[in-house]
Amino acid sequence: MSLFKARDWWSTILGDKEEFDQGCLCLANVDNSGNGQDKIIVGSFMGYLRIFSPHPAKTGDGAQAEDLLLEVDLRDPVLQVEVGKFVSGTEMLHLAVLHSRKLCVYSVSGTLGNVEHGNQYQMKLMYEHNLQRTACNMTYGSFGGIKGRDLICIQSMDGMLMVFEQESYAFGRFLPGFLLPGPLAYSSRTDSFITVSSCRQVESYKYQVLAFATDADKRQETEQQKLGSGKRLVVDWTLNIGEQALDICIVSFNQSASSVFVLGERNFFCLKDNGQIRFMKKLDWSPSCFLPYCSVSEGTINTLIANHNNMLHIYQDVTLKWATQLPHIPVAVRVGCLHDLKGVIVTLSDDGHLQCSYLGTDPSLFQAPNVESRELNYDELDVEMKELQKIIKDVNKSQGVWPMTEREDDLNVSVVVSPNFDSVSQATDVEVGTDLVPSVTVKVTLQNRVILQKAKLSVYVQPPLELTYDQFTFEFMNRNPDGIPRVIQCKFRLPLKLICLPGQPSKTASHKITIDTNKSPVSLLSLFPGFASQSDDDQVNVMGFHFLGGARVTLLASKTSQRYRIQSEQFEDLWLITNELILRLQEYFEKQGVKDFACFFSGSMPLQEYFELIDHHFELRINGEKLEELLSERAVQFRAIQRRLLARFKDKTPAPLQHLDTLLDGTYKQVIALADAVEENQGNLFQSFTRLKSATHLVILLIGLWQKLSADQVAILEAAFLPLQEDTQELGWEETVDAAISHLLKTCLSKSSKEQALNLNSQLNIPKDTSQLKKHITLLCDRLAKGGRLCLSTDAAAPQTMVMPGGCTTIPESDLEERSVEQDSTELFTNHRHLTAETPRPEVSPLQGVSE
Repeated sequence: MSLFKARDWWSTILGDKEEFDQGCLCLANVDNSGNGQDKIIVGSFMGYLRIFSPHPAKTGDGAQAEDLLLEVDLRDPVLQVEVGKFVSGTEMLHLAVLHSRKLCVYSVSGTLGNVEHGNQYQMKLMYEHNLQRTACNMTYGSFGGIKGRDLICIQSMDGMLMVFEQESYAFGRFLPGFLLPGPLAYSSRTDSFITVSSCRQVESYKYQVLAFATDADKRQETEQQKLGSGKRLVVDWTLNIGEQALDICIVSFNQSASSVFVLGERNFFCLKDNGQIRFMKKLDWSPSCFLPYCSVSEGTINTLIANHNNMLHIYQDVTLKWATQLPHIPVAVRVGCLHDLKGVIVTLSDDGHLQCSYLGTDPSLFQAPNVESRELNYDELDVEMKELQKIIKDVNKSQGVWPMTEREDDLNVSVVVSPNFDSVSQATDVEVGTDLVPSVTVKVTLQNRVILQKAKLSVYVQPPLELTYDQFTFEFMNRNPDGIPRVIQCKFRLPLKLICLPGQPSKTASHKITIDTNKSPVSLLSLFPGFASQSDDDQVNVMGFHFLGGARVTLLASKTSQRYRIQSEQFEDLWLITNELILRLQEYFEKQGVKDFACFFSGSMPLQEYFELIDHHFELRINGEKLEELLSERAVQFRAIQRRLLARFKDKTPAPLQHLDTLLDGTYKQVIALADAVEENQGNLFQSFTRLKSATHLVILLIGLWQKLSADQVAILEAAFLPLQEDTQELGWEETVDAAISHLLKTCLSKSSKEQALNLNSQLNIPKDTSQLKKHITLLCDRLAKGGRLCLSTDAAAPQTMVMPGGCTTIPESDLEERSVEQDSTELFTNHRHLTAETPRPEVSPLQGVSE
């Protein structure tokens, strides 16, 4: 970094939110004044053209009103501005403005003012050329050695060089092998156009070769033209620089020598007229623009190179002579004579910061203030060090990531769910068969006792529930001095009627679950008011539920035993009503003052039904992967056919299409069909993942009831079985859950230290099938049945000797035994569709939302 900053002579900010590029700045005596002073011409992508003549009263002054000579709205983006002898019959300088579809040449003149307002400037259109192709950049010069006037060459976005002889259009030629436009410059000594192609090589084309080559505008050639009148466009010389170029400039030492300067992305090249490298300089930073100019030393060139670190470097050939800081990142740099001051450096940034500066030697150094020296008391430092170490040790022992506050109610979030549905449903764009989708209003209240800087509220509900708004951000004027982030969560339950309606009970069903309790059965009317009509004996023992999606669930309460049965045609539909039944039973007995109420589940685990949902979800993932691969192949084929057809259409000699158009149409139809298939498969995959999550919640609930797991152990199961909120092809449910369950089997549920020493693969890939996952789930249930307990510490693995209800086989000691047990345990866990359950109250409700 330089110790010196560029000395600000004059500066201004152009417009409001305007954009500029390297071709938008030019310095020249555009008004042909007698003193020969340069003017600053700036064009913007917003279409504004401004001409400045700075006259600061003292160094560093900002722009005054009289510094702006002219400001015109051209209504089209200005790509480049140049000044030269562009009008026939005169050698006066004129202004050329390049738009995307138009080239305009103006005459700028000033009129002496008779009042204190000063001189008046005006701009007159001399002529314009409407372009048939979108322009990229332009260059000018005395093409063909012509004297006393300048010609203009415009490069289009599709690689055509269009030459204009002042008021008339001369010819246009396509560059061979063109893909993307690059910088363009003209060498008057060799009468050549020099550019950098997309092949990352510098190419030179003679003007005479361009002039006598085949006309690019002619689409057909006669036999006579093919034989001798037209010539092929051939490059004069090429040089591979291995990188893209930002700009090209040509500087002449004298009449007998000139150099071609190319600014690359990481290197700076100086070439001879024949394309040989004179020298090159590797840059340690990313350049933004440059400007070579003749040095006072004989045979050397000075170069200004600006970079993205706000620095301006001055090189003499490859030697760094000076470095200075700039207040912005320039996209264009020029040197001129302004107000009798020679060598003024003019820089322009992409956001319109225009500055005139010169190089100075006033250092910008920070001098630290003198401090009073004092003797150190090492005893006090030792005491302070011990106190700090004690504080650090205490903090490391704490389990929480964030610091604990003294008051737990410093920030509080409360949620109130409206007891009634909205009179006008907010679900306007949702259709679920013939059922009307209701909506309910949720009121979230935030209370804080400390100063907050920013609060962000996120609300999450489980699919298929939707929110009208899920993100809220609150900005506060006061700043939090500590800047400590805190996360507060609040869980709330939504009414069951939001997604479920009263339905007709069914006597038969494919899937059943039985819940045992230690108390007398409760009337279902008391548990689910509003889902059944009032009976005479006030004892309702059967109730039907109809989901908005069409599924039906039946709930039965035994009159003689302490049991409840939930049954449905779909296995995943059992979870919501089962969980809601347990929660409402617990709430009912809590209100009655009963503290020893408990639920029990002693049936067989429904792993076979669960595995069927896993296989269906995995099959859709594999199908989606195959469809995407096939779609990618068809897309590559489609682009290849397009390139072939484009080459045929651009060929000067027409050739038969050889059914390429038919192949293109067929490939297009295949791409559309495959895209529709991918979209349909994604929808099916989302629905399958939702069903799988519901079934997973049910399995976790049954395992917790079956083994009487604590709330912490149930939370570990939920973290292992439900790690993802969304399912993607890159990271899917199967491989994630398999890794989590494998970790539990090799840590807290391991049988020996040898299993604990095994390391898991750090990379998750989609498996070939689900057999490994299903085997691990079965082993998890086996080891829980043998007395294993879930915990986060590997040292707390309990001896697995106690046999729990449900009848589980022994834990295998080898792979051979594991394979044999897999068959037996699969048969044991999956042969029964009649299920029972028992557990304490779980933390998460199916109709539950989370706000934080």
